[in-house]
Amino acid sequence: MQKTKEHYQNLIHQLDQLHQDAVTLEEKFATTVKAVHPKFKKSARNLLHYLALRQHDIRDLQEQLAQLGLSSLGRAEGHVLASLQAVRQHLCRIGECQDTQRELAVTFFENKELLDLHTEALLGPKPDKRSTRIMVTLPPEAAEQYELLPRLLKAGMNCARINCAHDSEKEWLQMVGNVRKAEKETGIPCKILMDLMGPKLRTGPLKEGPRLLVVRPVQDSLGQLIEAAKVWLAPQQDVPLPKDADTWLPVDSNWLAQLQEGDKLSFKDTRGRRRGMTVMRKEKEGVLAHLLKTSYINTGTELVLKGKNITKRSTTIGDLKALEVPIVLKKGSFLVLDREPIPGEPATFDADGHVVQPAHISCTLPEAFTQTKPGQPILFNDGKIEGVLEEVSPDRLLVKITYASDKGSRLRSDQGINLPDSQIHMKGLTEKDCHDLKFVARHADIVNLSFVNHADTVEALHEELRRLNATDLGVMLKIETKEGFRNLPHLLLTAMKTHPTSIMIARGDLAVECGWQRLAEAQEEILWLCEAAHMPVVWATQVLETLAKKGRPSRAEITDAAMSQRADCVMLNKGPHIILAIELLHDILVRMQEHQHKKTSMLRMLHISDMGNLVQE
Repeated sequence: MQKTKEHYQNLIHQLDQLHQDAVTLEEKFATTVKAVHPKFKKSARNLLHYLALRQHDIRDLQEQLAQLGLSSLGRAEGHVLASLQAVRQHLCRIGECQDTQRELAVTFFENKELLDLHTEALLGPKPDKRSTRIMVTLPPEAAEQYELLPRLLKAGMNCARINCAHDSEKEWLQMVGNVRKAEKETGIPCKILMDLMGPKLRTGPLKEGPRLLVVRPVQDSLGQLIEAAKVWLAPQQDVPLPKDADTWLPVDSNWLAQLQEGDKLSFKDTRGRRRGMTVMRKEKEGVLAHLLKTSYINTGTELVLKGKNITKRSTTIGDLKALEVPIVLKKGSFLVLDREPIPGEPATFDADGHVVQPAHISCTLPEAFTQTKPGQPILFNDGKIEGVLEEVSPDRLLVKITYASDKGSRLRSDQGINLPDSQIHMKGLTEKDCHDLKFVARHADIVNLSFVNHADTVEALHEELRRLNATDLGVMLKIETKEGFRNLPHLLLTAMKTHPTSIMIARGDLAVECGWQRLAEAQEEILWLCEAAHMPVVWATQVLETLAKKGRPSRAEITDAAMSQRADCVMLNKGPHIILAIELLHDILVRMQEHQHKKTSMLRMLHISDMGNLVQE
């Protein structure tokens, strides 16, 4: 169908309106743009232009442009005004209309240059063969086992992540030292990122259960013994367990000193069942014994040494860690969240089975009691338990459980709580984050701000870094709540006040907050906005998780890893097979960059064996 001059003019008018709206939004935020770091000036302007563009539904316009063989603006993120102007110029030539030139915030060529500049400033030089970096969460053994670090670097790690929610400054310092030593040994550069814990909403402690240890040998599905349980007997646990030990029992040092390889030890477990152990190896710090039957051992259990010429025949097991008795919740049951750190307990019932007192547990964030409303949803343990707030008061929240497993779901201490529809606003950084930041500023290259929801929290981080004279420290913002996702444009513009800076898509909590069905859409929107801001983005949570933990990936994980190539960095979590996971991810990223760059499909020649014969036919 022949297009009229009026048709082209109508399309040009729509493009002009999009351009004008983009410029208007930039003018509205002129003060904000003025405050950003000089290296982010063009990026901040382009981000505002992209936000203005996405305020319109342009699907009809896209279809009409595609029919003319022109760009449908589907790849305009990094250079919005340049894309609008290029399409306008082509329309003017086709429709014989007057062309005009306008100032561009970012040209087509500058788009990639800016993203590369910002990524290298934060994550270091581009690794050989691939453009996407690999970040790895360091396991606790990275503090003690130096030999692990060179292997991680040689496998393809570009950034080491240390989580401040775990371990202490002693272990962190050992990890940092091992990374720096491995860098020098291998000649492979590696950035160090440290996660601040942030205002994580978690369950409080539970009432202590019995001081009991259950030791189980490995059995097959028929209950037949496959491998003995390996028990380390030692006076204290100041030294790490031997690598082949499963658990530790504290015993008297004088009694322990007389043990020899081959000695038989007998005891009665808490059920009154006779059990025995055999000493297999003696070391300076203790002995390793094999146990062939499942045993329930508590503090005070008597161990008896069999044989002649024994100085001290028996001893008792020392103080064991108390077992945690979880709260079992079912659909329709009630749970009280206490503001005070009262140890949690399961519900109590009368003789007729009626609830006398509902289950209760404390939570770690006081703001949850003042910034929530009845009727709002609440989720526990990564969404495995769902509920709704029935009553809200300054001291307690009454929750009705709306979803749990059919047999009941277990709630333990230190498990995550999500309030996706509650706009909880934390002012500044937590006390722990401020304390940990002093260490981070001295030893890390990048600080990762967890559970950031509002721009003033980013401002508080910037202020604290200025106070610590650490303004050159890279900053990363973890987007893991519905509120943080909703406020992402403001977070980006505020983060741009320092350079370098970046975003992490923390898909674990984000999925719980936004809903599983919305996660794919949410991560796409984050990728789009970060590309518009020329800001590096990290694709995180459960990437090749099954491979890292069990040694074999699922098919879905391979596809997820392939999709992660559109980010600038991919994060792997720790696991016994982490080296395999890094090597496979490296291979996938190298292959996928031949096919995809951000949202653009790269039309490389297809490697299909019969394609040549097909063309010749």
